[in-house]
Amino acid sequence: MVATTSPVPQKIDLEVKSNARWLVMPIFLTVVGIALWAWVSAQELDSIEQRTLNAGELTARVIEHLQLAAVSTLIVIALAVPLGILATRRAARFVAPVVLMLGNLGQAIPSLGLITLVVLAAGVGFKSVIFGLVAYSALPILRNTMIGLQQVDQTLVKSARGMGMSPMQTLLRIELPLAVPVVLAGIRTALILNIGTATLATFFGVQALGYVIFQGIQLDRTPVLIVGAVLASGLALLVDYLAGVVEHVLTPRGL
Repeated sequence: MVATTSPVPQKIDLEVKSNARWLVMPIFLTVVGIALWAWVSAQELDSIEQRTLNAGELTARVIEHLQLAAVSTLIVIALAVPLGILATRRAARFVAPVVLMLGNLGQAIPSLGLITLVVLAAGVGFKSVIFGLVAYSALPILRNTMIGLQQVDQTLVKSARGMGMSPMQTLLRIELPLAVPVVLAGIRTALILNIGTATLATFFGVQALGYVIFQGIQLDRTPVLIVGAVLASGLALLVDYLAGVVEHVLTPRGL
């Protein structure tokens, strides 16, 4: 008699492993945060370091950093996704080269130089940095929106049209849901770009986490520099992790 292995335990084991992987990054970041706090607590901080390395000041810097990244990413989504959709429509495909050229232009210019150009045109401040971040991070969302829609099986599109769906209904019910994973990957990339580039905002009058790093360098305060660098890196990893969770949840099952 041949013994058979039930697929149920194997399925449960795979689900447990899949769920466990989502715990790795939170545990890692928690350990790093505790280690950083313990190390700073053991240092004899002078008055300058104490003014920077306190809960209120660091929280304000983190919040401002997140505001820069979140606002710029939302604006990019509102601009790049519709442009990506427009560029894939048959009647407007002539705009695709122009749209991609503008997106590539934003990526081709170094981030510091691009933000500097925007600041020279619009002045120093939060809004100018936002404009610079939008221009710098538009390409991933724009390109992924176009690729995601172009990869949709045209047989499905023709079938939907044959069933009497309008072009808009086909877009909303067939094309966009199937393009969601690729579009979300582009949004995730743009968000991480903005998180990283936002550290440069300190050179343009915005005191995000880059301000903490710059203070550590300018004043030759190693604890301030290390805390700023670790917080900026940890924030990028945390946002990337949360974006990955959102991407996993919003991706339709079976894709």
